Amino acid sequence: MPKNILAEMGSQVGLTPARQNKKEAEEWARRQSGPMVNPSFEPDDFVPQSLSPMQDDKKKKKNREADKAISLVNMKNMEDVDDYEPYDNRVVEHPTTNTETLLHLLKGSLGTGILAMPHAFSNSGYIVGTIGTFVIGILCTYCIHVLLDTSYVLCKRRRVPSMTYTTVAEAALSEGPGWCKAIAPYSGHVVNAFLLIYQIGTCCVYIVFVAENIQSILIKQFGIEVHVIQVMAVVLLPLVLMNWVRDLKYLAPFSAMANAVTIVGFGIILYYIFRDVPTLEGKAPVGVVSKFPLFFGTVLFALEAIGVILPLENEMKNPRDFVGKFGVLNQAMGIIITLYIGMGLFGYLQYGDKAAGSITLNLPSDSEVLASVVQGLLAFAIFITHALACYVAIDIVWNEYLGCRFQNTKYRLVWEYLVRTVIVLLTFGVAAAVPELDLFISLFGALCLSALGLAFPAFIQSCAYWHYVNRSERIRIIIKNAFVIIFGILGLIVGTWTSMEGIILKFAGKETHHIPYTNDTIIGPNVN
Repeated sequence: MPKNILAEMGSQVGLTPARQNKKEAEEWARRQSGPMVNPSFEPDDFVPQSLSPMQDDKKKKKNREADKAISLVNMKNMEDVDDYEPYDNRVVEHPTTNTETLLHLLKGSLGTGILAMPHAFSNSGYIVGTIGTFVIGILCTYCIHVLLDTSYVLCKRRRVPSMTYTTVAEAALSEGPGWCKAIAPYSGHVVNAFLLIYQIGTCCVYIVFVAENIQSILIKQFGIEVHVIQVMAVVLLPLVLMNWVRDLKYLAPFSAMANAVTIVGFGIILYYIFRDVPTLEGKAPVGVVSKFPLFFGTVLFALEAIGVILPLENEMKNPRDFVGKFGVLNQAMGIIITLYIGMGLFGYLQYGDKAAGSITLNLPSDSEVLASVVQGLLAFAIFITHALACYVAIDIVWNEYLGCRFQNTKYRLVWEYLVRTVIVLLTFGVAAAVPELDLFISLFGALCLSALGLAFPAFIQSCAYWHYVNRSERIRIIIKNAFVIIFGILGLIVGTWTSMEGIILKFAGKETHHIPYTNDTIIGPNVN
């Protein structure tokens, strides 16, 4: 299976193949011989070399091989930096064209998030929602450029063809001020933690989405009264079995089918949105200020694709075409922002404050079979995607942390299947505890993507250039990135607090986000 399929399926860390039980020396010797394989899909156990202009004479020799921290060398090697071109040294087995990369990026950004955009606009109003989505989209695009620029510079300094998000973070902090060097060895774990929480949260969103849409079909088409948690329980065993698949190539045909289904589903949803002309009547241009954080978290969850950027760029045939004024990235983000604004704006103008956490729940499935068909198709597509998203979480937990502890035991495979099962059960437990699609999307968008998509790239760039620019330029970079970092931190705190408050109210029974499924009501949040 082509390696780029990992990025297409939402790889957040540059998914690596199953680790081989080889000694580190053998692995290093293999890399040194023959062409360099793209390390974005290789174990990150190499020790990159830094070319900072400052010499660190206090390095502890006994930790040199074990520590991933960056070694600092003399400025006399700076000429090597200019001579090394990472793009020319990448050897990719199945490189992607510009068009393929554009489609992968679009696929990675179009999912449950875009279906939640009408509800996001109901929290912000159609004017604030339109402007806010555009501004957040531009900010996300800027931060992606920042991460790509930093990755490229660090690859040149270390003379490696490419890096993952975690290795970029470790390398950049190791070249920052003294206190950043001290925490550099732990930065990769911090990035992995946020990625893991985000992936588990995404899987929770998928479970709730699938269960709510199946519930709607059963009630409205078949008159079967069933609770959403009961539907989750029914799909749990298939989810566990599907996540036991250790090789993604066996899921590739289902993924292709899910892509086709998603496109058809979006087309039918647009038909329902524009079947009756959307109107401004009864729609608020500006929403309630207290709900703006929910809007922010939802849009960030929907728009942000920071995790798939480096894997996609690393697998391109012409990676120079990824950035630039009219590069693949800007083209993709322009299309994505336009689609999200369109879906959010016209979906809200059509359904108003009754816009549900997923617009599929607003379709007239009680009276039209086509609406139920759309719900079923998209539920199937997202159901398949759960295994692909969960694969990322399994990759982090097993391959990065737990797998090495069971290398010499005959029950290693049993432990791996146990880990896979536990992760699925964890996503099921969280989803069953709070089956609120809108709150989940807002929570994990604010909690994880405010850090991964906004604050971290700005902070990483500041550290990477710390010793390479003069004082005035350093101050300019710090001030510029400080605004982004502060915005990201505020979004994280306020958005997470607001979403958690809604979840607490849900537990307390003081607020209900779902109108009961009947033949006379449109499913949506109960807006007070």
